[in-house]
Amino acid sequence: MIKGQPGTQGEVDLAALLQLVASGDRNALAELYSRTSAQLLGIVVRMLQRRDAAEEVLHDAFLRIWHSAPSFSVARGTPMSWMTAIVRNVALDRLRRQKREVALEDLPGYDEQADESPSPFQQMAASIEGRALARCLGELEAEQRGCLLLAYYHGLSHDELAQRLQRPLGTVKSWIRRSLVRLRQCLEP
Repeated sequence: MIKGQPGTQGEVDLAALLQLVASGDRNALAELYSRTSAQLLGIVVRMLQRRDAAEEVLHDAFLRIWHSAPSFSVARGTPMSWMTAIVRNVALDRLRRQKREVALEDLPGYDEQADESPSPFQQMAASIEGRALARCLGELEAEQRGCLLLAYYHGLSHDELAQRLQRPLGTVKSWIRRSLVRLRQCLEP
């Protein structure tokens, strides 16, 4: 079964773990971390472009998950989508705080230290879920797909997207909402 798709045993297990986390079970939090951290880290690394910062963000996000677990509801979404939203929001907060910092890529000698191993995003794309997501993303219109990727992989806010794409804010919000609905429909079993 695919971990991450609604209705799978993996999602049921994650929901049960979140209930245990909500009751203060640290072992459940450790298990939740071990099952989801690689996928969540991949999202953050893609957004921040720095593994060290992404690891800090992931740590902060899991603290937020620990404190917010009692508010999780299966009726409102899957455990993985709930945790992804938390991780993404923590990453966006970090991006907004560091707007004035120099990017790692701009430092002299950065390319000499580049890691040749596949990025977390490349690893995810090779996975079953990643291939399914790539297939579903390919079904979206190019402009809407680009908008969605800029929002979720590069961390741009709605306002930043509207400015960058030179589109009205309402249009950008509609594209993202409709694209997410189409992706959800495409990924449902």
